[in-house]
Amino acid sequence: MSTPGAPPPPGSDAPTAAPAGPGPLEPWPDTVRWQPISTDLIWVELIRLAIVVAIGLAATGVGWALSGHWSLGLAVAVVVLLGGWRAVAIVRAVRAWGYAERDTDLLVRHGLLVRRLSIVPYSRMQFVDVSAGPLERAFDLATVQLHTAAAASDARVPGLRPAEASRLRDRLTALGADRAEGL
Repeated sequence: MSTPGAPPPPGSDAPTAAPAGPGPLEPWPDTVRWQPISTDLIWVELIRLAIVVAIGLAATGVGWALSGHWSLGLAVAVVVLLGGWRAVAIVRAVRAWGYAERDTDLLVRHGLLVRRLSIVPYSRMQFVDVSAGPLERAFDLATVQLHTAAAASDARVPGLRPAEASRLRDRLTALGADRAEGL
């Protein structure tokens, strides 16, 4: 009989536990400095959600008033519950976003249930786009979108202050042009 934590006896077929290292979503835990996005993006997303929930409640309420069926009351409750669940998810999702600039590429991570890490080499960028809708402008935010030849590899960094979005756009454009000269 062996003690917990002790290596298995020689000649034993018992598996040994591999040392726990960083997972595929945290490949450089000590060497990459992740930049968070602005938490003001939470308010932008919550306002968008409130608009969608209000439209859903209005449509469901009109249907309920016209038909008089109690099942539409249940639909109202479902809309409210899903809206509340989504509000909690928005807060957590915004806090999960981050980006890191390295010498040869940009790292972007996000996601709650499905976590995603995108690595975009500067030499593969075709252009960088900065956008800000009315709600984003009201909260002084912008989104930087990187476009590459492969549509699936496009990365975006939302919730940046306009000065940071401009700085990131200019840096990425300069690095992309510099790296593409060697191709």
